[in-house]
Amino acid sequence: MLRQFIAYGLLGWCAEVVWTALYDLWTGTRRAEGDRIGRVPMTRAERLRLSGRTYLWMFPIYGSAAFVFNPAHDALRAQAWPLRGLVYMTGIFVVEAIAGLLLKAVTGRCPWDYSYARFNVAGVIRLDYAPVWFAFGLLLERVHDYLMQWPLS
Repeated sequence: MLRQFIAYGLLGWCAEVVWTALYDLWTGTRRAEGDRIGRVPMTRAERLRLSGRTYLWMFPIYGSAAFVFNPAHDALRAQAWPLRGLVYMTGIFVVEAIAGLLLKAVTGRCPWDYSYARFNVAGVIRLDYAPVWFAFGLLLERVHDYLMQWPLS
């Protein structure tokens, strides 16, 4: 289970770095330094740097998939993919909301702040990310199956 925790944590970190770099490239904006509520335009050179980011807090959050996602996938394996995707998407939203609100309570802010986004909920989740989480959950099924093939020794 420790290896899976580490694998999910590393996968999450890598996915987030790639996502943030591509998001900034696509939108042409970046998070404003010291500004929790907005994004600012980027120059072409800044966009082409593909500078992604993540937070140390994210490792245990992503790693927790070993304890939450694995049992869910095993229980849902026989269900149709649209149902599985909806369950994963909902679960990701719940974990993201709980983690974000907990981090706000403990540290005074959430490392990701979606307050600027049109479809945010409490600044900690973005409902417009539903298709992303739906697809990512289904992708994680493949990751889970691969991790289950790892030898124990």
